[in-house]
Amino acid sequence: MVPINKETVAQILREIAVLLELKGENQFKVRAYLNGARTIEVLDQDLKELVETGKITDIKGIGKGLGDNIRELVLTGNLDYYQELKSSIPPGLLDMLRIPGLGPKKVYRLYQTLGITSIRELEYACKENRLSDLKGFGPKSQGNILRGIEHIKKFQGQFIYAEVIPKAYNILEALKGCSEIKEISIAGSLRRFREVVKDIDLVASTENEEKVMDYFIKLPQVIEVINKGSTKTSVTLESGINCDLRLVKPSLFPYALHHFTGSKEHNTVMRHRAKSMGIKINEYGLFKGEKEELIKVNNEEEFFKALGLSYIPPELRENMGEIEAAEKNTLPELVKYQDIQGVFHIHTNYSDGRNTLAQLVEEAKKAGYKYLGIADHSQSAIYANGLQLEQIKRQRAEIQEFNEKNPDFYVFSGIEVDIHSDGTLDYPDNVLELFDFVIASIHSNFTLTGEKATQRLIKAMENPYVTMLGHPTGRILLGRQGYEPDMEEIIKSAKANNVIIELNSSPYRLDIDWRYLRALKEWGGMVSINPDAHRVEELYDTYYGVQMARKGWLEKENVFNTRSVEEVKKYLQQKRGRKNE
Repeated sequence: MVPINKETVAQILREIAVLLELKGENQFKVRAYLNGARTIEVLDQDLKELVETGKITDIKGIGKGLGDNIRELVLTGNLDYYQELKSSIPPGLLDMLRIPGLGPKKVYRLYQTLGITSIRELEYACKENRLSDLKGFGPKSQGNILRGIEHIKKFQGQFIYAEVIPKAYNILEALKGCSEIKEISIAGSLRRFREVVKDIDLVASTENEEKVMDYFIKLPQVIEVINKGSTKTSVTLESGINCDLRLVKPSLFPYALHHFTGSKEHNTVMRHRAKSMGIKINEYGLFKGEKEELIKVNNEEEFFKALGLSYIPPELRENMGEIEAAEKNTLPELVKYQDIQGVFHIHTNYSDGRNTLAQLVEEAKKAGYKYLGIADHSQSAIYANGLQLEQIKRQRAEIQEFNEKNPDFYVFSGIEVDIHSDGTLDYPDNVLELFDFVIASIHSNFTLTGEKATQRLIKAMENPYVTMLGHPTGRILLGRQGYEPDMEEIIKSAKANNVIIELNSSPYRLDIDWRYLRALKEWGGMVSINPDAHRVEELYDTYYGVQMARKGWLEKENVFNTRSVEEVKKYLQQKRGRKNE
């Protein structure tokens, strides 16, 4: 088999740790694999060379047994022990781990005591009230599990934007190989940059529908044809995502592209507007008068112009005031990825990041950034190797030395400090004052919701050292709903306390939700589009945050990290000055 890299080795070691917990193995053995995964992931030496020379067991924390497993993985691409573990555990137990709050220990207890091996069995057991008296559970846990199962059901068949868009472009490029296609575009929720989508919609124009559809269904990415027609064909791709291809004549492409981009709400209002002007609108055209004469347009810009509107970017087409603004020619000049000067909320190998400061700076320069804001985890985040005071001082010295030697790039020294349940922060003020900036975030006790969650966040923002509020709802897309604070109150408090709200660009968070950004903008608030990067590749996740900022009508001036390094320095110094008043 083909040898595998250290990232894959680390991932398999983590999976082994989970499987061991599901089997009820002792925690020392579980921890050995978790620590081994962490060690392998941050290695700055060549893993294959370490294995071949036998020096892998010289690495602290890697004993002979673990070393032998790593050796087998690296040299063969396979590990018999891993395969045996997987086959010894009912696959439904792994599915149960998708339920929020249900970890390996609890799943093992359910399996051992009640014989539960699937989510469906667990749901039945909860409804039969079988968990209410079970040690480690109780009525409250039982209710939370049922809500978690409902959450999973609700989002079945949905996918995160970042997971789907590469596959959409892949099929798009493949279709461009068909000479019968004149124009083609992604449409639907993907074109509108929705954070969660159900499928891929493509619109193309051609004079030969039959040849295009035959070409489409024969693509290697297609594993199943759901239905095939001359104007619409639906397939399932090898990734498990459904893809619809709609075909129209070349002269009808702009109308079809607008219609199938949506949203339904946007299209409904557009139809009402057209009707008031004596125009009929559908996917086949704009028709004027009783004779329904076609109003010819060559592109979407002309389509909107024919209806007395300025061009509405796809991401704004959600019937949230975009049509009224287009009529008055007051649509915002949306922020662009190229406007981003630097990024904050970057984790290094001091905590749970994979890369060194030097590696992150090198990649940031390639991305065109002028500065980075390092923000490793604080001391309570034991799971993420949170920083103790001595580590803070050492990292700050490293950053200071870098800045002195590199006048062309600047690194800001920060911290992502945990917000405790009562709203206090994980370090005292005399530690927080050491940093250029402070991101305050919740990483524990997600059960506080509503008013309690709101007060917890507001109290944290009232600390004068807090610069930014990290991922303010704590949501994980398709995984965790979050703690649902009153976002109106959060935004108002952030403005009152001169705190920037993070737009966390991790494609699994995209938090603050774009639906709140209009209000933030109207109240004079500001966001920082932060990638929350734990490895160099994730610096580019900033793109997803920019798309959500655009979807929330934000302009360059509403985004903190569109500022130059000197402007950022000035802002942070002024914030610090107010602390000392």
